[in-house]
Amino acid sequence: MRYVSDILAAKKKSEIYTISPNETVYTAINFIAKMNIGALLVTENNRLEGTISERDYARKVILKGKLSRTTKVCEIMTNKTLHVSPKCRIEQCMSTMLDNQVRDLPVLDNDLLVGLVSMEDVMKDILNEKEFVIDELSKYIAGSPMYKSGYYSQVN
Repeated sequence: MRYVSDILAAKKKSEIYTISPNETVYTAINFIAKMNIGALLVTENNRLEGTISERDYARKVILKGKLSRTTKVCEIMTNKTLHVSPKCRIEQCMSTMLDNQVRDLPVLDNDLLVGLVSMEDVMKDILNEKEFVIDELSKYIAGSPMYKSGYYSQVN
C-alpha cells in the first residue's frame, strides 16, 4: 500500500507556487500566466487559506467589472480548498481528484502546507506500482520449477 507521502518523497524538490491573500489579483494572474499554470495556492504563514484560479478571475473580477490592479486576492479566492494528508492512500487521493474534478491537491500535515500532488504524479505512481508487480510476477513465474518443468503446458 502506497501513500501520498511516498509521492512527495519521490518528487525532486518541486516548487509550490503560492501567493499572499493581500496581493493584488493582477499580481496573481500575471504570475499564473508567466508560470503557465492554472491556479495558485493562497497561503499565509505556510498555512493554506485558499486558491486563486483563472476561473476565479474570469467570474469574480472581469464579469463583475472589478479592477485586477486594486482587487485583493482574498476578495476573490476560493476559500474551501480540498486537500489531502501525507498519510492518505494514493488510491483515495486519486478518487478525491476524480470525484471533485481537480488536477492538483495540496498536501497538509497538521494544517501546514507540505506539498502538492498532481493527477500526473498519482497516475505515474500507480502505473509504476503496477509495472513493478508485473515484473515481480514475471520473475516468479520464470523461476518457478513448475513452469520450468513444463508442468503447466502438459496440463493444458
